[in-house]
Amino acid sequence: MSLFLPKFLPGSHRWLFFLIFCFVCSASTAQSDSFWSRVRYGGGIGLSFGQEFVQIGLAPSAIYQVNDYAAVGLGINYSYSKISDTKFSAIGGSLIGLVNPIPALQVSGEFEQLYVNQSFGPLDDSYWLPALFLGLGYATGPVTFGIRYDVLYDSDKSLYADPWIPFVRVYF
Repeated sequence: MSLFLPKFLPGSHRWLFFLIFCFVCSASTAQSDSFWSRVRYGGGIGLSFGQEFVQIGLAPSAIYQVNDYAAVGLGINYSYSKISDTKFSAIGGSLIGLVNPIPALQVSGEFEQLYVNQSFGPLDDSYWLPALFLGLGYATGPVTFGIRYDVLYDSDKSLYADPWIPFVRVYF
C-alpha cells in the first residue's frame, strides 16, 4: 500500500490519505451520469531545458460545473527543476473555484499546498508551501487568459519570482 501513498506524509496521515482516497473513489462511482456530464478536465504541462538546466511541470485538474456561472474543482501539481548542482521538486494539490459573472470574464480563487524539497549541493531544505491565488481572466470557449496574485507570497520560499503570475487555463 505504501507504494502509492506520498512518502512525505507521516505514518498516521498516510492512513487518513488512503481512507479519503477510497471514500472519494467510492462516492464518485455512486453518482449518476449527470454528475460526470458536468465534469471538465484540463491542466498544464511545461517543459524547459538548456545547457545545465531542465524544468518539468505537470498540473492536471478537474472541475465540476455547478451552473453556467460557477465551477469548483481539484488539481494535482508537480514541478522539478535542476540548474547545475541545484535541484528543486514540489508536489501537492489545489482547490479551485471559478466564477464567470459574464461569459467573457472569469474570476478565480485557488488554494495550493505544496511540499517543496530543495537541494543546493550538500545542503537540503524541505517545507510546506501554501499559496492562495486570486485571479482575473478573459474567457473564450474552453480557454482563459489572465493574471493571478498570490496573497500568501513569501519571497524567500515561493516557487515564483513575483506574486503576479500570468496564466492560460484550458478545460474541456
